[in-house]
Amino acid sequence: MVIRNICVYGAGALGGAFAAKIAAGLGSAANVSVIARGAHLAAIREQGLHVAYSDNSLPSLSEKVFATDDPLDLPAQDLVITGLKGHQLAGAAEGLGHLLKQGTRIVMILNGVPWWYFHRDSESGLAERQLPELDPQGKLWALVGPDRVIGCVAYQGAEVVAPGRISLSNNGRFFLGEPSGEITADLDAVTALLRQAELEILPTNRIRDEIWTKLRGNAAFNPISALTRALMVDVMADPSLARMVGQIMNEAQSVGQSLGCRFAVTADEHLAKTQSYPAARTSMLQDLLAGKPLEIVPLTGMVVSLGRLTGVPTPVCDTVLALTTQLDRENLRN
Repeated sequence: MVIRNICVYGAGALGGAFAAKIAAGLGSAANVSVIARGAHLAAIREQGLHVAYSDNSLPSLSEKVFATDDPLDLPAQDLVITGLKGHQLAGAAEGLGHLLKQGTRIVMILNGVPWWYFHRDSESGLAERQLPELDPQGKLWALVGPDRVIGCVAYQGAEVVAPGRISLSNNGRFFLGEPSGEITADLDAVTALLRQAELEILPTNRIRDEIWTKLRGNAAFNPISALTRALMVDVMADPSLARMVGQIMNEAQSVGQSLGCRFAVTADEHLAKTQSYPAARTSMLQDLLAGKPLEIVPLTGMVVSLGRLTGVPTPVCDTVLALTTQLDRENLRN
């Protein structure tokens, strides 16, 4: 797989950081472009992408990349990386489709259950089942195609602090995996390329395990932080909220296990680790404060939906889902 033309579709906090790091790491060996919008797009066009680390652990970087809000401005790409959230992807299916040619792979950085989840899944007994909650008209399945996807689970705190300016809480680590579980030549090529950009890439043959391990925490902290407007550290300082976090983690773990996923640590061990989390705003809280639609369905919504599908009760998630859905309606109305 030869990778020269690379587009980051959705160059917000994490996508923008990827674009800047790839441009810096590969230099003239790659043509890096981004799809962005609004004031963020204008700033990228004028000043480039600026990435800094909140703990000053690494030097900041500033990179100029080609930026547009219209995928039709770009030719077909060798590699596409999406920084869009799960509830935004279906609306971008046609734009993504324009960027594809024979052999193009798409690294999809996503929190929660992805639209392609059951493609070539040998664990759940539900292989090739589509998820209309995430792909309502089947456009992603038809125009992008699950065969092109390389899944990505990111552990990276990131925030757009001003148009064109991104703050990272750490250097991050990223699990990459084929839906089939195979370690393919394409996966090796993408891993090598991203490592050239000084990204910590961890290939895995069990990407769904990583999806559920992260989802177990996101399904709890994201909606609770949005409902309370509290930082993660403050959520854990309240005994009642901390207990609710644990209940949601256990519900999500039970659903994941019912689909054949394995967890390296228990929900209680995961909960204990959260005591050391920094005073960070979750991505859902960031979106709430910015007046953006909330990433409810890929996180809590899919825990509830897949719990119903597999017969696993999710009573706390049910309640949190109802509350967060109404919060989203009211926030967008205002």
